[in-house]
Amino acid sequence: MKLQMLCLALVLLAVETNAIKQGKNVTIPALLVFGDSIMDTGNNNNLPTLLKCNFPPYGKDFPNGFASGRFSDGRVPSDLIAEKLGLAKTLPAYLNRNLKPDDLLKGVTFASGGTGYDPLTAKIMSVISVWDQLTYFKEYISKIKQHFGEERAQNILDHSFFLVVSSSNDLAHTYLAQSHRYDRKSYANFLADSAVKFVRELHKLGARKIGVFSAVPVGCVPLQRTVFGGMLTRGCNRPLNYMAKQFNARLSPALESLDKELDGLILYIDVYDTLFDMIQHPKKYGFEVADRGCCGSGALAVSYMCNILNPFTCSNSSAYVFWDSYHPTERAYQVIVDNLLDKYLSKVF
Repeated sequence: MKLQMLCLALVLLAVETNAIKQGKNVTIPALLVFGDSIMDTGNNNNLPTLLKCNFPPYGKDFPNGFASGRFSDGRVPSDLIAEKLGLAKTLPAYLNRNLKPDDLLKGVTFASGGTGYDPLTAKIMSVISVWDQLTYFKEYISKIKQHFGEERAQNILDHSFFLVVSSSNDLAHTYLAQSHRYDRKSYANFLADSAVKFVRELHKLGARKIGVFSAVPVGCVPLQRTVFGGMLTRGCNRPLNYMAKQFNARLSPALESLDKELDGLILYIDVYDTLFDMIQHPKKYGFEVADRGCCGSGALAVSYMCNILNPFTCSNSSAYVFWDSYHPTERAYQVIVDNLLDKYLSKVF
């Protein structure tokens, strides 16, 4: 009898332990992502834009070496966070023509490489604005209701994690076209206010757990160092980093205020300091190169300039912080997710 009781206790303990391990699966039904190339998993593939990467050597470290349309050698943060949430190893692009209704249930990314909070950014780049991504999100929820019912759709709205990642393209490119209207500080503030407006709209559509990435030190990407960092020193573009910091300084307290005002969770996720430290001290994180990308020459190679005919692509991308002259490698993204997002993701559950 005692032996039976002991066995029963062990079984119950195993079940309880497994339930704890699977808690993320139960708690977070889906990951829905909005933003730019950092999170795009292929939405640009069928757009009439030059900002595409569905060709080698992009994807050389992705499963089967498939160039899926991710602006990296492998997976991107939308994939890695989906895996960390226990949902899937990769997160599909919403505009993937092969998606079936069941593929929608664990989430999708609406992100489009080259876009930004400023509507002019998407217009210049011929990509999907973050505001149009909200239209696709409405369509997504309608499809969930159609195929799986109102209750399933409401569960996704109530309990999924919504992630918003943008600003780099606005700061690095569109500001130059807007400099007659804004100085650096006022443009950064305009972008932060636009991000808050976007979160409000997303909340109105039913999202209740929303995380927003800070701006990254975009002045330190290899392209900026090559063009603006000086021929010999190739230092970071400090004015551009100043704008990123100003954006963050405006965004963080605004989201904190919004979190107190609205029901649910509004979360500011600071990635600036972690990536900046990786760039300044690559060996600390196990990287060898941080001032140029792996693909092509690594100085100006991005999108079609990073192609299979370029003879200079490195063989070991995991030694590099950057894959091309603008986007990090999968390993760099993994370091960011592992070292930083754990403390934020724990607040979502």
